[in-house]
Amino acid sequence: MAKRRNNARRLRNAVYALPTRTKQAMLRGIRSNRVIVGAYVDRRGGVCPMLAAHRNGGRTNFGTFARAWDAFTGANQRRPRRASRREVRTLEGYLEMALLREGITGEPLPERPLSEEVRDVQATRRRLAAADAFETSEISVEDVLATAYAEHVREEDEPTSIPRRTRSVRD
Repeated sequence: MAKRRNNARRLRNAVYALPTRTKQAMLRGIRSNRVIVGAYVDRRGGVCPMLAAHRNGGRTNFGTFARAWDAFTGANQRRPRRASRREVRTLEGYLEMALLREGITGEPLPERPLSEEVRDVQATRRRLAAADAFETSEISVEDVLATAYAEHVREEDEPTSIPRRTRSVRD
C-alpha cells in the first residue's frame, strides 16, 4: 500500500510540474478521448494522457509525467490496456487541483490556431528587435530604408546584358 501511495504522490508532483497550458490541454484530452496505460496509442484509438494533451494544444515533452503515470497505473509495456475509471478520475482530480492552485478557472479557452500564435510571437519579436536596434543604433530605420530603396532603384535603372546561347546540333 505504501508503494501505491508513493506512486500517487509522484504522479501528483509530476502533474503540478507541468506547464499550465499542458494541464488544461490534458484535462480536455482525457475528457474527450479513451485513455490507455502502457503505450502511446492502441489499435482501438486509445491515447496516453500526454498524447491527449498534445492533440489539444499542450505541446510539451515531459518524460517525468509519463514515468509517473506508468508507475501509478502499474503499466505493462508489453500489453497496453484501457485506464480504469479510478485512474482517470485520479488524474483528472490532480489536474483540476493543480489548475485551481494556479488560479485558473474552468472557463474554456478561446480556440486559436497555432499559426496565429506563431505570427503573434514573430511580430512581438520583430517589434522588440526594432525597438532594441533603435535604442542602440545611431542610424534610424528611415535612413536604412532610404538607402535600400535608392540601391534598388539604381539596380533597376542599369541595363543588364543577358548572354545569348548558341544552339549546337548534335548528330
